[in-house]
Amino acid sequence: MEGLTDTYKTLDGPSPEVLYKNKKSKFYGYAFPITDETEVKPIITSLRRKHPAANHVCYAWRLGVANSSYRANDDGEPKNSAGIPIYGQLQSFGVTNLIVAVARVFGGTKLGVNGLITSYRAAAQMALEASHLVEKVLQTTFVLAFDYPLMDVVMRLIKQHHLEVVSQRLELGCELVVAVRKDHSQKIMGKFKMIYGVRIKEF
Repeated sequence: MEGLTDTYKTLDGPSPEVLYKNKKSKFYGYAFPITDETEVKPIITSLRRKHPAANHVCYAWRLGVANSSYRANDDGEPKNSAGIPIYGQLQSFGVTNLIVAVARVFGGTKLGVNGLITSYRAAAQMALEASHLVEKVLQTTFVLAFDYPLMDVVMRLIKQHHLEVVSQRLELGCELVVAVRKDHSQKIMGKFKMIYGVRIKEF
């Protein structure tokens, strides 16, 4: 996919639970796909219920591609000893639109900052290694509006470029919502604009 900038790696579903142990402390790691920051709190709440003995549930998430946003949370652990090491694994794997969380159950022996960094990083790495990573394509959605006699011409172009028709409304006039690969969108939409009578707007 040389020259294309509209692909990204993410998860196609939640990872299985993984477990990293260090001096009897247990670090349970998880990875979940997300599309919005509002999904974070319910995930963390669910993990706290799953691990009531956990002293900390630390996490890092990342959203977006070109202008990505992220957050790393230490949940009471020493500053930058948990969230940032977890986030470092998101960077290392080159993934986005996901959260990795690690629940720690204290084993009675203090690990020190370096021990915590190593443990949270390892649990995050294990969670991502246990995940099924997929490559996805960024798409732009357009609305095509036209009169019914143009249907054959429009559909021919849609099939020629293997475009996805997200929805359609066929009444007095026709309205199709189509998804176009982002890096190809201007070129393909230019072809629709050359069809007299087709009106285009970005969805």
